[in-house]
Formats: sequence, C-alpha cells, structure tokens
Amino acid sequence: MLRLDDLWVWDSWVADDGDLYHLFFLQAPRALEDPGKRHTSATVGHATSPDLVSWTYLGECFGPDRSGAQRFDDLAIWTGSVVNDGRRWRMYYTAVSHAGHHVYDQRIGCAVSEDLHHWQRGGPDPVVGVDGRWYKNLSNTPAPTEGPDLEGSSETWRDPLVFADPDGDGWHMLLSARARDAARNDDGVVAHATSPDLETWTLGPPLCEPGAGFGQLEVLQNKQVDGRWVLVFTCHPQEMTPERIARTGEFCTWSVPGPGPLGPWDIDAARPFTPEPDLFAAPLVQQRDGSWVLVGFRNLEPQGLDGFEIIDPIPVTLDTDGYLVAR
Repeated sequence: MLRLDDLWVWDSWVADDGDLYHLFFLQAPRALEDPGKRHTSATVGHATSPDLVSWTYLGECFGPDRSGAQRFDDLAIWTGSVVNDGRRWRMYYTAVSHAGHHVYDQRIGCAVSEDLHHWQRGGPDPVVGVDGRWYKNLSNTPAPTEGPDLEGSSETWRDPLVFADPDGDGWHMLLSARARDAARNDDGVVAHATSPDLETWTLGPPLCEPGAGFGQLEVLQNKQVDGRWVLVFTCHPQEMTPERIARTGEFCTWSVPGPGPLGPWDIDAARPFTPEPDLFAAPLVQQRDGSWVLVGFRNLEPQGLDGFEIIDPIPVTLDTDGYLVAR
C-alpha cells in the first residue's frame, strides 16, 4: 500500500523497466483540507516497487509549468501514461491552465525522460486537440457560468493512453472524450489518434458508440490477458444514466472484451468489477510470473471518507466471457 501523510494520492499509471515497477500518480497537499480542491493543485508523484506492494516514494517528478509563461499546462497536471520509444521514456499527460475554463478546459501534453524521474516538458502547444466534428468541446457545447451542469459541458479530453501498434505501424493514443451529439451521461466515448513517430498526431472518430449509459470512459486501458483483449475503464456512478445504474448497479471499474487493441468494443455490454465497488483509476499490471493484478485507489470521497491511497494489488483474470474478475 502507498499512503502519504501529507498528500492525497489518487489516479495512477505504471511503467515497468524490467527491474522495478514505476508508479506515477496524482498528488495534492492534504493541507488544502477540502479534497475537492485537489484537482487544481495536482502534480505527479513517483514511487518504485519490486512487487507492487512495498513502495519507495521518490517525491514529485512532474508538475505544472512554473516559469511564469502562459501555457496550456500551467495550473495542474492530471492522468496520463508512459511509453518507451526505444531511446527514452515519454509521458503523455492531461493538463489544465490558468487561462482555461477552470478544470473544464483539458489539454494533452508530452514530456521526455532518461530515468523515469526527471522529465523535460515538450513544446508550447498541446500534442493533439479536440475536433468538434466528433467530440464535444467548449465551442459546440458551451458551458454555463454556474450551476450543476458545468461538468456536463466540459471539454472532456484527458487520460491519454499511448501504445505501439502491435503490427509495427506507428503508435496509437486513446483518450476519454464525449460524443458531440449524445445526451448527458450517455456520451462517453473512446477518442483515437495515430502517429508515425510520437511527435505528429492525427485524430480520428471515436472507436465506440455513445448511448451505453456512461458519461465518461476514464483512465482507459487495453490489455491482452492470456491471449484475449479487454478494455478497462472507470466511471463515477453519478456520471451514469439511471437506466445503466438500474441495470448493473453503482460501480466504478468496468471492463468489456474486444477482438483487438482498438476494439471494436460494445460499451453497452460492459460489466462492473464487483469485488471492489469503489475501485477507481486502477492500473491493470502484469506481474513477473505472468499473472495480472489491479492497483488503484478507492473513490470514497462521495461518502465523506478518505480513500486517497494506493491499495495492495488485487489478483484478477478474465472469465469465460472475457470480462475482468477477481482471481
């Protein structure tokens, strides 16, 4: 378990260098007192472990641009992923800025590292932007200035998952987004971009259809477990339709099988990971013996409880239908 006395810890992602597991996670000072304030104070923490149980905390490894220049990532850093391009490591991350629409104006950045701890940020522009032909943004879905619908009108564009094409044809990026013409809490989709070199990205239409009762498909992961592909994602129960909740209950972590790393996925057929109803933003990680585990945090904030810690690994596998279950 990883719990920090002075910092809240929540969303995380993992890189494996072959010797140690490197856990990257969002952190913010507990001195803020109100956990709701953490989103505009988030930086990336770094810890290492040989076994996903005992962690060595190495401190902050990446944060917002503090140079004083107006950038897309000068307020807070949110969830991302790390890949190795054959020469060095790259972290693709979500960012929000002082000049943006509070936390509802989300952008994607990239930083590079030789050692997985010291990161050099990229250029002054986001690496791939929202295209209003397919996805909701603040132009085609203007946000109100106050009230409960702010989040429903956000420029949801976050949690970049970058991975190499299995056939060697460049790189792919999956992102959490909202379909332009879909209803609130029914509009969550998987956005898709491609790149030949991890520098230039071309955005395309979503890889799934909206209408499955999820407002967001957060912290996307596509893994091949024992030869079968599965998509794992997170969604707050308050961002689901009443119909979805009535059908499958209030859970945070979901999975759905697919024929390959790009689906197609029938999100309407997603099933919850029931052993841990509050498990959130949980990386699906392969251990040295080939088995798989989930390592995440419990989203207890809606209950007024403190779950801001990375729990011990939960052994998992796929059932006969290809869904994620406890092992």
